Amino acid sequence: MLQISTGPGQLWEVDYRAADTVTLNGEPFAWDLVDLGEGRFHVLHEGRSYNAEVVAADFATKSIVFKINGQRVELNAKDRFDLLLERLGMSDATAAKVNELKAPMPGLIVDIRVAPGQAVHKGDPLLVLEAMKMENILKAPADGTVGSIKVNLRDNVQKGQVLVQFS
Repeated sequence: MLQISTGPGQLWEVDYRAADTVTLNGEPFAWDLVDLGEGRFHVLHEGRSYNAEVVAADFATKSIVFKINGQRVELNAKDRFDLLLERLGMSDATAAKVNELKAPMPGLIVDIRVAPGQAVHKGDPLLVLEAMKMENILKAPADGTVGSIKVNLRDNVQKGQVLVQFS
């Protein structure tokens, strides 16, 4: 089960047991999804057609930016563990002290948005990593100060490679 939000007051409970069994707020969600490749999809739902494109995905913060029929939509997800930590008052427990940001996947560094010595807050954009022709904005996992940037613009990086160290 996931809790998906697209902004204040816009919250949905999504449960998926298999690719063909999805419920939205406890009701069956019938759709036809076709993967067009390179982060593009065609969706049919209740007789309406939608073109969807993944613009950016940040797996660390569980946020995805889509363009749906040309309109930008940002989704933020919380899984059952995030919700449990939130109920226990420990939602910031995982962001306690972070020493480095690692590449979540192999790709190409196409933008560096911070400099050594710069103070950052949780969620601030640090780098843009292009992977599979999609731009992924890598954000600060916690508040801190950038100690050093371990990559240069246009560098190819591997999954798990240290990109930014915090001081």
